[in-house]
Amino acid sequence: MTERKPPGVPFDSFVDKQIRDAQRRGEFERLQGAGKPLPTEVESTYDELWWIKRKLTREGLSVLPPALALRKEAEDALEAAYAAPSERIARKIIEDVNVRIKDMMFKPPPGPPLGRKPYDVEEVVREWRQRRAAATTE
Repeated sequence: MTERKPPGVPFDSFVDKQIRDAQRRGEFERLQGAGKPLPTEVESTYDELWWIKRKLTREGLSVLPPALALRKEAEDALEAAYAAPSERIARKIIEDVNVRIKDMMFKPPPGPPLGRKPYDVEEVVREWRQRRAAATTE
Protein backbone atom coordinates (compact mmCIF):
# COMPACT_ATOMS: atom_id res chain seq x y z
CA MET A 1 0.00 0.00 0.00
CA THR A 2 1.47 3.34 -0.98
CA GLU A 3 -0.90 5.83 0.58
CA ARG A 4 -2.48 6.31 3.98
CA LYS A 5 -6.17 5.83 4.56
CA PRO A 6 -7.86 9.22 4.55
CA PRO A 7 -9.78 10.10 7.70
CA GLY A 8 -13.47 9.35 7.54
CA VAL A 9 -13.18 6.67 4.82
CA PRO A 10 -14.23 3.20 6.01
CA PHE A 11 -11.33 0.78 6.12
CA ASP A 12 -13.13 -1.88 4.02
CA SER A 13 -13.84 0.44 1.08
CA PHE A 14 -10.31 1.89 1.22
CA VAL A 15 -8.73 -1.59 1.04
CA ASP A 16 -11.10 -2.65 -1.75
CA LYS A 17 -10.11 0.45 -3.73
CA GLN A 18 -6.39 -0.34 -3.25
CA ILE A 19 -6.95 -3.89 -4.51
CA ARG A 20 -8.97 -2.73 -7.55
CA ASP A 21 -6.28 -0.17 -8.44
CA ALA A 22 -3.54 -2.81 -8.17
CA GLN A 23 -5.54 -5.20 -10.37
CA ARG A 24 -5.95 -2.50 -13.01
CA ARG A 25 -2.19 -1.87 -12.96
CA GLY A 26 -1.61 -5.64 -13.42
CA GLU A 27 0.30 -6.10 -10.18
CA PHE A 28 -1.36 -9.48 -9.57
CA GLU A 29 -0.31 -10.88 -12.95
CA ARG A 30 2.41 -13.55 -13.11
CA LEU A 31 2.95 -13.81 -9.37
CA GLN A 32 5.35 -16.49 -8.18
CA GLY A 33 3.40 -19.65 -7.33
CA ALA A 34 0.24 -18.53 -9.15
CA GLY A 35 -2.02 -21.48 -9.91
CA LYS A 36 -0.20 -23.77 -7.49
CA PRO A 37 -1.75 -25.08 -4.28
CA LEU A 38 -0.50 -23.68 -1.01
CA PRO A 39 1.87 -26.04 0.76
CA THR A 40 0.20 -27.60 3.77
CA GLU A 41 1.45 -29.85 6.49
CA VAL A 42 -1.98 -31.00 7.66
CA GLU A 43 -0.76 -34.44 8.63
CA SER A 44 2.06 -33.19 10.85
CA THR A 45 1.99 -31.51 14.22
CA TYR A 46 2.67 -27.80 14.54
CA ASP A 47 6.33 -26.89 14.33
CA GLU A 48 7.47 -23.45 15.47
CA LEU A 49 10.40 -23.57 13.05
CA TRP A 50 8.29 -24.39 9.97
CA TRP A 51 9.28 -21.18 8.22
CA ILE A 52 13.01 -21.80 8.76
CA LYS A 53 12.73 -25.34 7.41
CA ARG A 54 10.77 -24.13 4.39
CA LYS A 55 13.38 -21.40 3.72
CA LEU A 56 16.22 -23.94 3.94
CA THR A 57 14.39 -26.24 1.53
CA ARG A 58 13.63 -23.40 -0.89
CA GLU A 59 17.26 -22.20 -0.81
CA GLY A 60 18.59 -25.75 -1.20
CA LEU A 61 20.46 -25.59 2.09
CA SER A 62 20.81 -28.13 4.82
CA VAL A 63 22.16 -27.93 8.30
CA LEU A 64 23.84 -31.08 9.49
CA PRO A 65 25.59 -31.71 12.78
CA PRO A 66 29.36 -31.26 12.30
CA ALA A 67 30.09 -34.99 12.49
CA LEU A 68 27.52 -35.84 9.81
CA ALA A 69 28.74 -32.98 7.60
CA LEU A 70 32.33 -34.27 7.88
CA ARG A 71 31.18 -37.83 7.19
CA LYS A 72 29.59 -36.61 3.95
CA GLU A 73 32.68 -34.53 3.15
CA ALA A 74 34.90 -37.60 3.69
CA GLU A 75 32.79 -39.70 1.31
CA ASP A 76 32.88 -36.93 -1.30
CA ALA A 77 36.65 -36.55 -0.83
CA LEU A 78 37.20 -40.25 -1.43
CA GLU A 79 35.21 -40.11 -4.69
CA ALA A 80 37.05 -36.93 -5.71
CA ALA A 81 40.38 -38.64 -5.03
CA TYR A 82 39.43 -41.60 -7.21
CA ALA A 83 38.44 -39.18 -9.99
CA ALA A 84 41.54 -36.98 -9.60
CA PRO A 85 43.61 -36.38 -12.74
CA SER A 86 46.92 -37.12 -10.99
CA GLU A 87 48.27 -39.11 -8.09
CA ARG A 88 49.56 -35.91 -6.45
CA ILE A 89 46.07 -34.38 -6.42
CA ALA A 90 44.47 -37.63 -5.15
CA ARG A 91 47.03 -37.78 -2.34
CA LYS A 92 46.42 -34.09 -1.44
CA ILE A 93 42.62 -34.55 -1.29
CA ILE A 94 42.92 -37.51 1.10
CA GLU A 95 45.57 -35.89 3.26
CA ASP A 96 43.40 -32.77 3.67
CA VAL A 97 40.30 -34.70 4.70
CA ASN A 98 42.38 -36.87 7.04
CA VAL A 99 43.48 -33.74 8.92
CA ARG A 100 39.83 -32.78 9.53
CA ILE A 101 38.88 -36.36 10.51
CA LYS A 102 41.75 -36.58 13.03
CA ASP A 103 40.85 -33.18 14.44
CA MET A 104 37.25 -34.27 15.01
CA MET A 105 38.35 -37.61 16.49
CA PHE A 106 40.38 -35.87 19.19
CA LYS A 107 38.01 -32.92 19.76
CA PRO A 108 34.54 -34.34 19.12
CA PRO A 109 31.75 -31.79 18.76
CA PRO A 110 28.30 -32.35 20.21
CA GLY A 111 26.07 -34.65 18.22
CA PRO A 112 26.38 -38.15 16.83
CA PRO A 113 29.81 -39.76 16.63
CA LEU A 114 31.75 -39.35 13.40
CA GLY A 115 32.02 -43.07 12.69
CA ARG A 116 35.02 -42.55 10.41
CA LYS A 117 38.73 -43.09 10.78
CA PRO A 118 41.39 -41.46 8.62
CA TYR A 119 41.87 -43.04 5.22
CA ASP A 120 45.05 -44.91 4.41
CA VAL A 121 46.55 -42.59 1.80
CA GLU A 122 48.66 -45.33 0.22
CA GLU A 123 45.65 -47.63 -0.07
CA VAL A 124 43.56 -44.90 -1.71
CA VAL A 125 46.39 -44.10 -4.15
CA ARG A 126 46.77 -47.82 -4.95
CA GLU A 127 43.02 -48.00 -5.67
CA TRP A 128 43.31 -44.80 -7.74
CA ARG A 129 46.05 -46.43 -9.86
CA GLN A 130 43.96 -49.58 -10.37
CA ARG A 131 40.89 -47.58 -11.42
CA ARG A 132 43.02 -45.43 -13.72
CA ALA A 133 44.55 -48.53 -15.35
CA ALA A 134 41.13 -50.16 -15.77
CA ALA A 135 39.71 -47.00 -17.37
CA THR A 136 42.53 -46.79 -19.93
CA THR A 137 42.23 -50.46 -20.95
CA GLU A 138 38.50 -50.22 -21.65
